[in-house]
Amino acid sequence: MAVYTPLGAETLTALIAEYDVGALISAKGIAEGISNSNWLVETRRDDGRAGRYILTLYERRIDESDLPYFLALLDHLAAKGCAVPATIKDRAGASLRRVEGKAAALIAFLPGVSPSAPTPAQAHAVGAALAQVHLASRDFPLRRADQLDPAAGLATLRRCGAQALAGIDPALAGLIQMAEEVVSRWPGDLPQATIHSDLFPDNVLMLGTKVTGLIDFYFACDGMMAYDLAVTHAAWSFSQHGEEFDPAIASALLAGYESLRALTSLERETLPLLAQGACLRFAVSRAEDWLSTPAGAFRKDPTDFLRRLLSYRAEGGSLFASA
Repeated sequence: MAVYTPLGAETLTALIAEYDVGALISAKGIAEGISNSNWLVETRRDDGRAGRYILTLYERRIDESDLPYFLALLDHLAAKGCAVPATIKDRAGASLRRVEGKAAALIAFLPGVSPSAPTPAQAHAVGAALAQVHLASRDFPLRRADQLDPAAGLATLRRCGAQALAGIDPALAGLIQMAEEVVSRWPGDLPQATIHSDLFPDNVLMLGTKVTGLIDFYFACDGMMAYDLAVTHAAWSFSQHGEEFDPAIASALLAGYESLRALTSLERETLPLLAQGACLRFAVSRAEDWLSTPAGAFRKDPTDFLRRLLSYRAEGGSLFASA
């Protein structure tokens, strides 16, 4: 269970009492997630109304100074009708509190299940939901730079070294050169907004073909909207290990996005390169994690995204063709 800091009943009861949500009825640890402790919290008011919320205790990887940005973004998008959980303010009007020396936030519970085998109809709905976020975030006033762009990825790869990368898998030895090529061609003049930049299926909640929640905005930043679409394309359009490409999913995702926001001709032309940058990012982060954790620890395979990267290099715009 992904609860790294257990909280006793007394602590949880006192914490929930700081919010105007009713009395704590139950708090169940949530197994999903590898960075934070999460609980599904159920409350009941004096008049019998029940409430459900997600309590998050921020453990690692997230710079606490970024949390006001992330939480304000949730509220901004939720207020504009996006399927995003709003934060719950405490009685003093604050979104953040401290528990056991760590930052904590209570957010609205959204129903739904993350799709494990997405259908084209679900992909279409996710594309539209992503476009809605982009349109709604254009006037979000806070700023956060992308700390995981291709230049940062290249610097990380050079620190790791080709020999160490090849020790994970010989195919990773060429990743540095591929990163250099992506950086040399990376655009800087495409339309921008605040982007999610991590919209994998497990960060989407759905009921049937309806998107009920987009979650985990902890990599959100200022960025190119087409890059965010390319990240989502890479995350949704391939099998888990990047060995098979599903053109129906890819086409539906793009069609859903463009049902709300049409891509410019330059954005469409640049999508294959942006997708290479997206794959580079995840291959780099996984390789870095692999090299910094002991054998036997839970690690994601960086070659899953190397395979995707090679597909985008070889196939180019054909992977973004309409059905």
